[in-house]
Amino acid sequence: MKDNFSTASDQYAKFRPGYPEALFAYLKSQLPSCQTAWDCGTGNGQVAVKLSEFIHKVYATDISAAQIEQAERLPNIEYSVQAAEQTNFPDVFFDLIVVAQAIHWFDFEKFYREVNRTAKDNALMLVIGYGLLKITPEIDALILNFYRNIIGPYWDAERRYIDERYQTIPFPFEAIQATDFNNTYHWNFDHLMGYLNTWSAVKHYQKANGHNPVDLVAEKLKTAYGTQARKVNFPLLLRMGKVSK
Repeated sequence: MKDNFSTASDQYAKFRPGYPEALFAYLKSQLPSCQTAWDCGTGNGQVAVKLSEFIHKVYATDISAAQIEQAERLPNIEYSVQAAEQTNFPDVFFDLIVVAQAIHWFDFEKFYREVNRTAKDNALMLVIGYGLLKITPEIDALILNFYRNIIGPYWDAERRYIDERYQTIPFPFEAIQATDFNNTYHWNFDHLMGYLNTWSAVKHYQKANGHNPVDLVAEKLKTAYGTQARKVNFPLLLRMGKVSK
């Protein structure tokens, strides 16, 4: 698995969006048991913290120790540096397995083998993420041009799974049709800039060319954005299924 996110890991915790409260309330209502959950690819622990509010024990893993160092420590969350495809968890252990904005980096076959090994019968498997943000037509057009034409060649190939809304990933589980959720924030311009600077393609571009590509669009974006906070919408990507033994 690639590690694109250890560098400047504190910026991910500060600028990356989370997930709506309604999603976790819905998830709780669907669980057969709330004893154990695995947040795989936890990053800075955003999802693990939310799961800890209703799961007795949350196990959160990531390949990036730097990301885990940014995570909030709570008594019922156990963080560890482990690959998604091979863990030290017992067999038939989890009621819930969640992957948030990370599954596109995994070796699907090996990860799903680990899911089937560690999940209880009828456990829930949840894949969530978010696509390209939406603000206003003018701002969206500027960001889309940046995304496709300026840093487009620098995205890892796996990014296509997000563009395809996780609908093309392998998902060998009994599908559950989940409710649609709205993921909305109010950001000022500096927060938007901070978020764009966490994109992996921005880092790849900067390494290859010696300058930050965000600077190429900052002035136009600032003019379009203005000084006020704006509503920022992230389309939620979601796949949910039941693990049957």
